[in-house]
Amino acid sequence: MAGDLHPIFLVEEVVKAIGLVDAHGHSLIPGQVLHAWVVMGVLIALGILATKKLSLVPKGLQNFFELLIESLENFVVANMGEDGRKVFPVLATLFIFILFSNYEGLVPGLDAPTANINTTLAMAVFVFVYYQYWGFKLHGFHYIHHFTGPVPWLAPLIFPIEVIGHFARMLSLSLRLFGNIKGEEIVLVLLFMLAPVVSTVPIYFLFMLLKVIQALVFFMLSMLYLKGAFEEAH
Repeated sequence: MAGDLHPIFLVEEVVKAIGLVDAHGHSLIPGQVLHAWVVMGVLIALGILATKKLSLVPKGLQNFFELLIESLENFVVANMGEDGRKVFPVLATLFIFILFSNYEGLVPGLDAPTANINTTLAMAVFVFVYYQYWGFKLHGFHYIHHFTGPVPWLAPLIFPIEVIGHFARMLSLSLRLFGNIKGEEIVLVLLFMLAPVVSTVPIYFLFMLLKVIQALVFFMLSMLYLKGAFEEAH
């Protein structure tokens, strides 16, 4: 029946073939974790290939990654100043992981880890903890003034609003990325069912661009949150 149809993902089928299943025949390792491992494996392999024969005149993968990293670093420094170099490695890692995770969903037989709310929420929680860590590290207890507002007598009102606002950032980061990537995958499946080639191929290339944009949005919002934590409270 149509209601029983579900996508078949190669990585999960391999895990099942190995025997890592529960009593109901489901994989013991969550699908989003398996596909995140695939992304990590690909990135590690690309990193090894890109640095295997380093050259003063970069070419191939070395040239691609140097251009990507340099562009991201210049963007961060332009917006955060020299302090941005302290957090750039984390921001760049987030962008590259999200970008490759998004693209994994375009590969037949694979799924995007970012199309699962558990993955995007985990990254959003990390970003939240990370920029709070830098706030307290740089400003100590005075970082609390970011939550109390400029007028002391308004602090009891401003503080709960700011706390809710900061926690809402996690929800916004996770749902925005998850919703867009999941929605794109659903649209691709529906279009493929209706008109396999005519409609799917053009929208496929459009989604390739949109997946870059979604990675950039997560990257830039994380950078802005860190920038706010670096600044002195007014």
